[in-house]
Amino acid sequence: MMVTSVERVGDMLCTVGESPVWHTEENALYWTDIPARMLWRWDAERGATSWPLPEMAGCIARTADDGWVLAMESGIFRVVHPEVGQSLAPLHKLVHVDHGRDDMRFNDGRCDRQGRFLAGTMVLDMGLAATNGRLYGLDNADAELSCVLDDLIVPNGLAFSPDGWTMYLSDSHPDRQAIWAFDYDIDSGTPHEGRLFVDMHAYPGRPDGAAVDVDGCYWICANDGGQVLRFTPEGKLDKSIALPVQKPAMCAFGGPNLDTLFITSIRPGNVTDDLAGAMFAVPSVGQGIAETPFGKA
Repeated sequence: MMVTSVERVGDMLCTVGESPVWHTEENALYWTDIPARMLWRWDAERGATSWPLPEMAGCIARTADDGWVLAMESGIFRVVHPEVGQSLAPLHKLVHVDHGRDDMRFNDGRCDRQGRFLAGTMVLDMGLAATNGRLYGLDNADAELSCVLDDLIVPNGLAFSPDGWTMYLSDSHPDRQAIWAFDYDIDSGTPHEGRLFVDMHAYPGRPDGAAVDVDGCYWICANDGGQVLRFTPEGKLDKSIALPVQKPAMCAFGGPNLDTLFITSIRPGNVTDDLAGAMFAVPSVGQGIAETPFGKA
């Protein structure tokens, strides 16, 4: 266990805080609260700002022209960059998604190193253990949505190695509780030769959102385990961070030098923990990699 400083960021509380993305030019963090249908922003000078969304957004990514894409309930949307103190501009649907059933939404996702947007879908009721989840890819704003993986329950932990040639993906459901690594074709945006990277049954918590550092190590939130775990490219656990909440959701590197790990968390309906749903920051734990914007050639 790492002995390190875990700091609370602001006083926000989210039901399901997800998809933190650092905006380097603004020194600001953006993320989404899925069931609350909110887009959030925080910086050290102005604090937190939020904008309501028309649908639940499972994940977000910046675009090459400084807008945002959001994977929501009915498809992938684009919106111009929001300004603090102003209303969110109308969202434009880039592509519709045909779910395998009605009770589904997008969940975890991000851009690959080439600027394609990938995001997974899940059935809303995790208790059903339904394997209708898929991982979709979108090459650019004019492309069609393509299914790149199926037979998923709760796809999570999507991340890419520094060179982009390895894709990581987890399934958070207790029936799976696994992290896989895939060879990733950077020309076509397709994963292949999947293999088990980490069996999370051997560690505390279920695998949730993740990030990769410059050393190629994979940082994964251990939901229900109250930790963030770092695995080497060989799948060996070499660091762990204890958190003051049990349900961390996703982590991302940010700060001026991309050396602070920001961690969102979940606030269940029966919560008794005052910090559940808060945002946390752990300074100087590693060096992150800037996210490639969607649509960048």
